[in-house]
Amino acid sequence: MLSDYTPDEIRALLDIAARLKDERRRGIPHPLLQGKTLGMIFEKSSTRTRVSFEAGMIQLGGSALFLSKHELQIGRGEPVEDTARVLSRYLDGIMIRTFEQEKVETLARFSSIPVINGLTDFAHPCQVIADLLTIRERKGGLEGRALCYIGDGNNMANSLIVGGIKTGMAVRVACPAAYRPDAGIMAWARENGDFLCTQDVRAAAAGADVLYTDVWASMGQEDEAEARREIFAGYQINAAALEAAAPGAMVLHCLPAHRGEEITAQVMEAHADEIFDEAENRLHAHKAILVYLMA
Repeated sequence: MLSDYTPDEIRALLDIAARLKDERRRGIPHPLLQGKTLGMIFEKSSTRTRVSFEAGMIQLGGSALFLSKHELQIGRGEPVEDTARVLSRYLDGIMIRTFEQEKVETLARFSSIPVINGLTDFAHPCQVIADLLTIRERKGGLEGRALCYIGDGNNMANSLIVGGIKTGMAVRVACPAAYRPDAGIMAWARENGDFLCTQDVRAAAAGADVLYTDVWASMGQEDEAEARREIFAGYQINAAALEAAAPGAMVLHCLPAHRGEEITAQVMEAHADEIFDEAENRLHAHKAILVYLMA
């Protein structure tokens, strides 16, 4: 859990990611995980998570195994704790992208090797390490910056709140009242930092250094998509939100993006360099996590 990491540990991850990114760009090999194998369990499909972890392991000198739910006994009813015990004897680490947070925690509890949360319905911590790296690169630091998230108070919002507060950022969330982030995370944020959750997009965006959004209907919520388009109408990064933000505010999106819904096409294209730097930084952030846990 990202909430278990101290601010210093998060900064250490960012420093490792920055170093590995620099070495990658200068063509300096870093086979820090030579001979090690990562098992990647996917119960939710992915572009960025799969490619970044698999490519990252190769660049670090190791190897990665793609394990879909259709290829594992876990997909046929084998208890998670049994899968954890078996995979721990074959692998050096596990990354899982799934629905239930409880499944990740059970897998970690019964594994004797590191388990990485590649995404659950509750949290998306690996994405946030990439986000923080991107903000730090673009803004020169994190402490004292203001981050505004607009949209569904989902796994992305939960993890951004934790990552932002732990690195000294003010965090603002604008969302409909019935779609707020996790109540426990919001209570923690109010006690430990500068946090606001509101239904007013302009109030949340006021003076923000970073505007962030995600799709209105996440994977597994496809049957709610039409209803959510009505509920979230107005919870969009657009010209008005940018006008309320600080001059030179950057825009981030964890992708995939639905232009015309959570972000306008004009804003998406105007800030494409930032957004696709963020996507690239998934690779460097995930390599840092792998090195931190498995080297």
